[in-house]
Amino acid sequence: MTEPLLRRLHARGERLTVGALPWVAPAYRAMPQVSEVIEFPFQHGGLQFKARRTLARQVQGQFDAAYVLPNSLKSALLPFLASIPRRVGYLGEARVGLLTHRLKNPKNKPPMVAFYSALSGDREGLEQDRPRLHLEPEMVDAALAEMGLQRGGYYVFAPGAEYGPAKRWPAIHFAELAQSLSLPVVLLGSAKEAPLCEEIAAAAAHGKCLNLAGKTSLLQAFCAIAAAKAVISNDSGLMHVAAAFGVRQVAVYGSSSPLHTPPLNDAASVLWLKEDAAYQPPLDCAPCFERECPLGHTRCLVDITPARVLAALT
Repeated sequence: MTEPLLRRLHARGERLTVGALPWVAPAYRAMPQVSEVIEFPFQHGGLQFKARRTLARQVQGQFDAAYVLPNSLKSALLPFLASIPRRVGYLGEARVGLLTHRLKNPKNKPPMVAFYSALSGDREGLEQDRPRLHLEPEMVDAALAEMGLQRGGYYVFAPGAEYGPAKRWPAIHFAELAQSLSLPVVLLGSAKEAPLCEEIAAAAAHGKCLNLAGKTSLLQAFCAIAAAKAVISNDSGLMHVAAAFGVRQVAVYGSSSPLHTPPLNDAASVLWLKEDAAYQPPLDCAPCFERECPLGHTRCLVDITPARVLAALT
């Protein structure tokens, strides 16, 4: 979702270095406009002031500007400690003194691509920005060979969603869909999502699914997505990866909203019962943006049938 911002900055002549955690760094290496990626040594959670101060000293004097994308206090701390002259970001949580150029946080939830792209200072055409990723064909072919896959010879399922179960289409629905497809299914996700993927593979049976959750690098997962016949997912990071590669995809939405985080891809189909006039009774509770269904039924996901997803693929 941040790629269009980087493309805007690169187009006006800025040389880009991206600081990212190791698990997301490969995404930025698939962006041609990024010259360098610095992998942060930070752990998830906690301020880790000492580690940030150490890295700040290492990069001090190397940069003219910093664009701080997350809204957290700690994310703005490193550019401040490194004395980068221009520090741009949203006000976020108590960051007034850490940023030199501050944007007000929108009251409503805007599309995330436009939210990030606005940090460039140029608001023209924000709604038309679409993320793009690129991998060299030789790299993709090598990764497919390692995984035993052939271009266009499989579907990818990404059944996880880090945020919580209110964003996850039921495992049994994924399994039923796998049984209906003419090609094998590759299941992708993190190691934490491996049990979920194994549940899908077991329910589908007959060796229909290859569970690679937690068994690939992020780069290998990107290659598998880029060469898939189609990708079926929840509203998740891998959904946006598929969109950035322009792959045929079906995105299933539950507690979140495609008005906020859509797959920006002309080859994408979005299934969201909130906007389905034929669905009765209406889902007045959606989107709730909760991790778990407050009402306990998760109708917004359960009632999207495998047959409907299959129809969206054809």
